[in-house]
Amino acid sequence: MYITYRKTDGGTGLEISDTIERRHYSLLTDTPVTPRATDAEQFLFPVDEAVSITTTQVTLPTVIPVYVRDAAGQMLAEAEHFANEDLPAGDYSLELCAPMKIYLRTTGPLTITGDAQQLHISFAQPTEVLVGARSHHKHPAATITTTEDPFDMMAAISAFGSALKTTSAERSYPTLRGHPPLVELGDELHIPEGLVRPDTGISIEIPPEPGYIFVAAPLAYYLGAELVPGVAARILTDTGFEYPLGDTLFDFENTVEALLQHVFFLDCITRTEGFYKLNLHERHEVESVVDIDFAALYDQPLAVQLEAYLSIPFETLDPFLPEWKLTSHVSLSATSIETLPFLVDDLAIVRTPQAERVEQDAAQMALVDEFLRDGNFMRSGTAASAAPSSYVKPQTARSLEQAWIGEGAPLGASKTTTQAFHNRLARDLSDGDIDITVVCNDPQMDEERDIVDRVYGSRSELLFDIEIKHNLTTEELAAVLQTPTEFLHYIGHIDSEGFECVDGKLDVTTLDEVGVDAFFLNACSSYEQGMALIEKGAIGGIVTLSDVINSGAVKIGGTVARLLNGGFPLASALEVAKGESIVGGQYAVVGDGSLAVAQAESGIPLLWDLERVDDETYTVTMKTFPTTDRGMGSLVVPYIQENGQYFLGSGRIDPFEVHRSELLQLFLLEDFPVRIDGQLRWSSDITHSEL
Repeated sequence: MYITYRKTDGGTGLEISDTIERRHYSLLTDTPVTPRATDAEQFLFPVDEAVSITTTQVTLPTVIPVYVRDAAGQMLAEAEHFANEDLPAGDYSLELCAPMKIYLRTTGPLTITGDAQQLHISFAQPTEVLVGARSHHKHPAATITTTEDPFDMMAAISAFGSALKTTSAERSYPTLRGHPPLVELGDELHIPEGLVRPDTGISIEIPPEPGYIFVAAPLAYYLGAELVPGVAARILTDTGFEYPLGDTLFDFENTVEALLQHVFFLDCITRTEGFYKLNLHERHEVESVVDIDFAALYDQPLAVQLEAYLSIPFETLDPFLPEWKLTSHVSLSATSIETLPFLVDDLAIVRTPQAERVEQDAAQMALVDEFLRDGNFMRSGTAASAAPSSYVKPQTARSLEQAWIGEGAPLGASKTTTQAFHNRLARDLSDGDIDITVVCNDPQMDEERDIVDRVYGSRSELLFDIEIKHNLTTEELAAVLQTPTEFLHYIGHIDSEGFECVDGKLDVTTLDEVGVDAFFLNACSSYEQGMALIEKGAIGGIVTLSDVINSGAVKIGGTVARLLNGGFPLASALEVAKGESIVGGQYAVVGDGSLAVAQAESGIPLLWDLERVDDETYTVTMKTFPTTDRGMGSLVVPYIQENGQYFLGSGRIDPFEVHRSELLQLFLLEDFPVRIDGQLRWSSDITHSEL
């Protein structure tokens, strides 16, 4: 059971939990309510579990988009900040864009009102409200077995499209893209009977070689296309349309990347003619440079839409595209096909590995020496450093994150493994508190312990259980690592022999398994121990690639803690934090970098950049970071009074001019990172006198 319901403390409300993704949301009521199980089939859209409550008012503790439909599914209204909607007698379906999908079925008349912090759904008398919720968690429906033969691999990847929940433009919403089936290598090709690729009339012809096969996987999935062998790389449709994809593998990679982004982006615009007729900012931009009848195109088959999309040159739309979430550099080893379903689920760009072998940066080491002369110390242990044996620097990509699937420790990218993704699929259900354990195994590092102690669990609307432990023995630390916990923040020393404890060293490779989901090993050269945690059952974590200076580690540790507490996934948190210290380049993510410890209060993590226009006005530029539950294709509504538009939630949002008084009000809504004059601050810390 992914979704659970229980009364809030005091009974005046309903707490909804996604037990696999560890997400929580509360619906507050003006009187005590008792949830009663009800039929989940009563809702317009799929829900996992449903209950019934009776109340005169439902209050949303945060302002999130609410879409109101009639019994037939026709959109009637959308409510946001400062909403004021009066709806007459009738049957209504309300969609709440919370950390999990929440739907309300009820009868009117009803009123929806809002301010800067809450939304209220009010009834004239006690009214039955059906509450249904659906987890954003996506689990593969089956497992495909394939051999290393290229033709078998092409058949396996062609079945990825079976996970699409629709072939309409709405598949650009992450909730309508199911997880592709798992793939494992075996002695013969076996595709389970239930995995049926949609009949889209599209095929992708490619040379039967691993590089072409792997690179084509995300595009084949998104188009529901069949991979077929051929001499030339091209797209073919049953309408006779043909589109070349490049004469070389290098050209093919670039064309497939551009084409996937191009088609996906236009789908995001076309879908505004469907179930969600929203005022999308990007549509206004595109309509000024292209001549397409999106209303007519919406009802056309996917193959016809594709041909219309590809009549527009890529460069025409390039300035308007959202930043892509992830570029993955994938080894051409046959075993990489087992990682592809997880990358495709993230709609990642797949590239073949183009990287250079690098040594530790001599300039970085010179800065380290300078800091050590000022009384700082290194976080290295008593034995030799456990730095990786080889480093690789992947080719730069135009995306928010990069992942490396192959040999060597990557610089500037996450070290991703298939094991980490499988560990996430095996994650235990939990509707309880978010468990966080902080271990400080060196009294000289108490400064960082004090900082993170204040940060973790500081959000009153989430349920945290924080444990702080000091100076553990090897046996005690082993027990901590083996106990189920959402997050471990380790402060101390690590070397080639393992974690330094008061009575010796603990090497994670000697443990049978660990119960830690995510971790931050803020110690010197913690990469190898972090990789061992992944092999023993962890999902993802942040590690160091070499020795780090204590003062820099404290700065990074405090920043990462605050970002994770604010809902940033591991990879995004580290990307933002790296700029806060000269040692930032020595940190890396291992495992699944998309894992988040907590949920973002506003739904998707935001980073603001402020630039002063005059004494009373600032330019605000926002940057959004997609998550597993708000992936590519999600929407964002900036909570700024002059804004009445939705934006695609990935990367930079066009700037707004905001008055200082409004900024200060916005800073009260939630605690989020803000850059002022290049310095990273936090909204809750910024005072009137500083603006």
